Amino acid sequence: MIPPTFAYHAPRSVGEAISLLSTLGDDAKLLAGGHSLLPMMKLRFAQPGALIDINRIPELRGISEAGGLIRIGAMTTENELIASALLQSKLPLLPEAALLIADPQVRNRGTIGGDIAHGDPGNDHPAICMALDASFVLQGPKGERQVKAVDFFHGTYMTALAEDEILTAILVAPFAAGTGYAYQKLKRKTGDWATAGAAVVLTMAGGVVKQVRIGLTNVAPTALRALEAEAALLGKPINDAALDAAAAAVRAACDPAEDLRGDVEYKTAMASEMAKRAIRAAAARCK
Repeated sequence: MIPPTFAYHAPRSVGEAISLLSTLGDDAKLLAGGHSLLPMMKLRFAQPGALIDINRIPELRGISEAGGLIRIGAMTTENELIASALLQSKLPLLPEAALLIADPQVRNRGTIGGDIAHGDPGNDHPAICMALDASFVLQGPKGERQVKAVDFFHGTYMTALAEDEILTAILVAPFAAGTGYAYQKLKRKTGDWATAGAAVVLTMAGGVVKQVRIGLTNVAPTALRALEAEAALLGKPINDAALDAAAAAVRAACDPAEDLRGDVEYKTAMASEMAKRAIRAAAARCK
């Protein structure tokens, strides 16, 4: 199908984009990589009267470190995450996980900010950002504010982003020495969304888990922070008993929708399996 007629705008600054959003109201949509919005428009599931293309705003791109945080511009592509020497050195979960997202063609255009702001529970970065304890920088007519990843997602395609705001950056603290990390994702084929996925970041001391964060992909109306599973691991060695307790907590947290990737029981079981694999892999990286 062909989308209905729409106006097209290409602002050159964040301020100009926010002004357009404020003027055009909820009839306008932001266009980043386009991999989520454009297919919905072709099917007429989304029919915006105007598109605001933010690809020409240089301040929305780039990866830098300042003030003890790594700042990732929302329009940074997946391939730029993969190629970043800074991320490879100080936040290696992101480039490693980005390699599991879609395919090279999509990764060349798809952006981390678009993946997050769309609010799709099947997207990978929401759960990864929860495991990273990331914060999102939102900018609107009233200025700039920050929202934690765990507080950003309110429901399927529903986020804390106001209609006149833009997600401009993702802020994450670099990994401390000895941090373990992993993202495990089950998918039917290359380029598919996850049937279930789990992101884990943890540290250990004296043979037991000192800190741990677990994010889950595509097993509920939003990405999930598996707090009960984390609690089951804290202060414990990574053994069969601790893994089984964490897996049981993951299963209890899941509320997936049945689709072509599997029924509720299968997705729930795969979520717990991905979590166990990610915990083992992360623990193996702790030094």
